[in-house]
Amino acid sequence: MSLPLKKNQYREAVAEGRPPIGHMVWEFGSRGIAKLLDSVGVDFVIFDMEHSGFGHEKICDLLAWSKASAFAPFVRIPQTEYHFLARAMDAGAMGVMVPNVQTVEQAQKVVDSVKYAPAGKRGVAFGCAHTDYLAPGFRQFFDAVNDSSVVICQIESEEGVRNVEAIAALPGVDNLWVGQADLSTSLGIPGEYQNPKFTSAVRHVAEVAKKNGKLTGILPNTAEQARQWIDLGCNCIAWSVDSLVYQAAITQSVADLKKMFS
Repeated sequence: MSLPLKKNQYREAVAEGRPPIGHMVWEFGSRGIAKLLDSVGVDFVIFDMEHSGFGHEKICDLLAWSKASAFAPFVRIPQTEYHFLARAMDAGAMGVMVPNVQTVEQAQKVVDSVKYAPAGKRGVAFGCAHTDYLAPGFRQFFDAVNDSSVVICQIESEEGVRNVEAIAALPGVDNLWVGQADLSTSLGIPGEYQNPKFTSAVRHVAEVAKKNGKLTGILPNTAEQARQWIDLGCNCIAWSVDSLVYQAAITQSVADLKKMFS
């Protein structure tokens, strides 16, 4: 049985030559969040398991609700472990983000867990969420998923920067994602995003990614950050996280209302 896969809008953006634009969700795991984000035209959404309270069952719900949306749903797993990676994919994720990838061996473990043979070593389970509870043909489905799925490796340590050439050259890795808070902390300059040590590291990651035909992702919280990091070579943006966007909007609105009564 052939199974038409949902189009991966992240990959479509790349094919069209435009930077994929997305968002991260780590607080508002409601049934409406997928269609809400779909309405603003994001290319991808990252559902976070590293810093959130989302467990696997909640991730399954979010991925199911995302099926009716155009964007590509990704999951940031908490650790580089097969059971996090493969289960996220089997639940319907179209890609994974992996925190603090420091070595090419770690990156290879990610690729092996996400991709089917011969590109990887992912276990086969048909008739569940990621196949819409149908049983597709093996080879056709393997090839389609291997081509469509996205592997994002977060570079957020000095060791990761030192090994970024090998990580970027690894087949199956699509995106080197700068984790600015952890990277600046690892460099001994926490939160100092204007520091030359930090900007040089970001520029280096972006140059290596470009040389290997990969994207460089980052998550800005302000327009100023976005401008700075785009200028350093970042070409995949997740605009902030859900709770910070809501907080910023409601803070401004409440301040404006208070002025009306002054």
